[in-house]
Amino acid sequence: MKILLLAFLGAAAGITALAQETNAPSSSTQISAGASFPLWSGDAPGALGKADKDIPTLTPFFPAADSAGRAAMVICPGGGYAGLAAHEGEGYAHWLASKGITCFVLKYRLGSAGYRYPVELEDGARAIRLVRSRAGEWKLNPNRIGIIGSSAGGHLASMVMTHFDAGNSNATDVIDRQSSRPDVAVLCYPVITMGKFAHQGSKKNLLGDNPPSALVEETSSELQVTKDSPPCFVWSTSDDTVVPIENTLEFAEALRKARVPFEVHVYEHGAHGLGLGSREYNPQKWHPWVAECTRWLKDQGFVN
Repeated sequence: MKILLLAFLGAAAGITALAQETNAPSSSTQISAGASFPLWSGDAPGALGKADKDIPTLTPFFPAADSAGRAAMVICPGGGYAGLAAHEGEGYAHWLASKGITCFVLKYRLGSAGYRYPVELEDGARAIRLVRSRAGEWKLNPNRIGIIGSSAGGHLASMVMTHFDAGNSNATDVIDRQSSRPDVAVLCYPVITMGKFAHQGSKKNLLGDNPPSALVEETSSELQVTKDSPPCFVWSTSDDTVVPIENTLEFAEALRKARVPFEVHVYEHGAHGLGLGSREYNPQKWHPWVAECTRWLKDQGFVN
């Protein structure tokens, strides 16, 4: 983490103490497809209450037994840090599970519920750590844990892939001993920057009004890429009127400069938020990016 993020965490002494005291969900806990489970067994660090909106969760989706591989993807739906778009969550899970990938749809905390950075990043990083910590139990390869996000969910995924750490081997919580680095990242029409080309709604919900310049830099993912960032597939459309195409282009350039393996696609047409190609799950209407990404995930060892 950067210095600014550490300062945020250090200032929240009560949150830090709570995180140290919180036990991980038991490894003996059984999970079933479509049944959500919390990222923390007690209150999540920084929780503002105990309502559903205060409890970040994962919802698992499993591939058919005869097609199951050993890879997993954490899915971050978009919604401007104000909501969570179902077609960018469950829809993606059905597609990826059909390719043999075990999926976990992340319900992360939102600015519309009063949560600001770094809470969203904490939820995303925790999801990667949790899945990796139970890889043996769920018959997964701990080196095949990826993340995919759309729009603001793409911003969260880009933060997870640029603000990871190796875990704390001395942590009381066994999940916190795991690395939060995803092995691949897929970013769909992503919000990337909090600077000139920011999506203003996402920026306000994540950072509040008039954030300091250092915080804007900290959360502008094109400025946070390093040589250790994981391989990335990123795409958008040239006529996206919601999130400027510069978000995708500047991030691709940052990946290139850092010599991070990546693939970028800019399609001529497609409305922002198109997901797989339509709001309903209909393979007949899938956008070309779906096939391209499937091929790329196979190249990365995520699809058999």
